[in-house]
Amino acid sequence: MKQLSRLGIVGYGAGDAANSMIISTANMFLLVYYTDVAGIGAAAAGTLLVVARVFNAFTDIAAGRIVDRVHSRRWGKFRPYLMFGFIPLLLSAAVFHVPDADPSVKLLYAYCTYGLVCLAYSLVNVPYGCLVGAMTQDPRERARLAGARTIGGLSVGATLGFFIAPLLGAGGDMQQIFTVMTLVFAAVGSGLYVFTGIACRERIAGSVPTITLRQSVDALKANSPLVVLCISSVLFVTGASATGAAQFFYLRDVLSRVDLFPVMAAAQVAITLVLAVVMPRIVARWGKRAVYTAGGCTGALGGVLVFLFRPPCHGWPSPASCWPCCRRRRWAS
Repeated sequence: MKQLSRLGIVGYGAGDAANSMIISTANMFLLVYYTDVAGIGAAAAGTLLVVARVFNAFTDIAAGRIVDRVHSRRWGKFRPYLMFGFIPLLLSAAVFHVPDADPSVKLLYAYCTYGLVCLAYSLVNVPYGCLVGAMTQDPRERARLAGARTIGGLSVGATLGFFIAPLLGAGGDMQQIFTVMTLVFAAVGSGLYVFTGIACRERIAGSVPTITLRQSVDALKANSPLVVLCISSVLFVTGASATGAAQFFYLRDVLSRVDLFPVMAAAQVAITLVLAVVMPRIVARWGKRAVYTAGGCTGALGGVLVFLFRPPCHGWPSPASCWPCCRRRRWAS
């Protein structure tokens, strides 16, 4: 089969850049927006995000069922959905514009708008992920598409870390920053989705078989490794989302160093790019299961170290804001 064109590979990477304009923005800044700008309580905002994640699991399943049943002779099975990528992008702009109203109205608005984002995003992201199987069955070509997708997502994440986060810590108008950012993302991201739909071709007809819900459940019952993989994936996504939502608060409220956000973003980009290069060799030598387990344990260890880390005490000579050990040591002296 003819190799994928460079345009097709770049186009596929552009699709994940558009995806990241929705999901990365929400993961990094939505909790900050709800608590610091919209005035929603931290407990209520955190509960909202948890509920949205659970709801998103069902929207992904529903999107998969819809994609299985719809096929366009002209555009194919997956590409038509990318043409509607502007919908979740515009909804994201609405999410970051909570009206100044009664607290209960604010919370209801937040639930409705973010729930709609989850639904619309699933209808775009699920077919986008399945598009790989319709473009090529060559493992090397799929690896190139995966690399393009990684670069596309990292480019947006780096933009948020380098340029947006420092603005939020500089005491500017956060509402205006979020409004301009989401509207720009809506315009640029819509163009990227359309570019992906045009540049990527579905060359393998019927490459993704139709699977019923009962078949999926039966596969889980008979395949314990798949169950373990699903559970670990849920834990991984939960941990990644929680870390992404907390990192701005950690840098601003614990370390008092929002200026470190670009450094952290650069480190994440560098580590990801290095791992993307060396990971195939590591997997070839140690195996997928060993590398997956080691990666999960390393991530868990990093989370524990961050939790246990005690930052420099900025409360002295006001002991009330210091860590308990600092208070005891300084009062004893």
